[in-house]
Amino acid sequence: MRGFERASMLLSGRIRRAGEKRGFAVARLLTHWPEVVGDEIARVCRPVEVRYGRKEGFGATLTLLTTGAHAPLLEMQKEDIREKVNACYGYAAISRIRLTQTAPTGFAEGQAAFAPAPRPAVPPPDPGTVAVASDLTVEVHDEGLRAALQDLGTRVLSRPKR
Repeated sequence: MRGFERASMLLSGRIRRAGEKRGFAVARLLTHWPEVVGDEIARVCRPVEVRYGRKEGFGATLTLLTTGAHAPLLEMQKEDIREKVNACYGYAAISRIRLTQTAPTGFAEGQAAFAPAPRPAVPPPDPGTVAVASDLTVEVHDEGLRAALQDLGTRVLSRPKR
């Protein structure tokens, strides 16, 4: 390798293989679900599986997991969701959408939240560490660059020693 690699490049093969086991030829459908269908729909459902049937002709069936209360609303929006998903694939890959309902709590699939978990609060850095990082960046003339370097220096200096 020549230097650093992006984390996405290191994991892309594993993500693709895991997605292909569930029928997702395009991993973007899983990783960017809110961007594909919109925030409103992504809050109440998530893709579970893409299944290609033998008897049903061309096209696959996309299975969406949702709670029981949102299923009737999603039922009315199936065609819009199908168009948005097919736009992600670039062709008419999905011909049908099937809704799977679950309780918000209970079984393993139902326990997973549809929204990402909130990030944990980061404690404020030590004032001494901020002063050291500020002293190291005093010669930088560009304000934005100085602030970024000072933030980076504070984070590096406040890391626990091994």
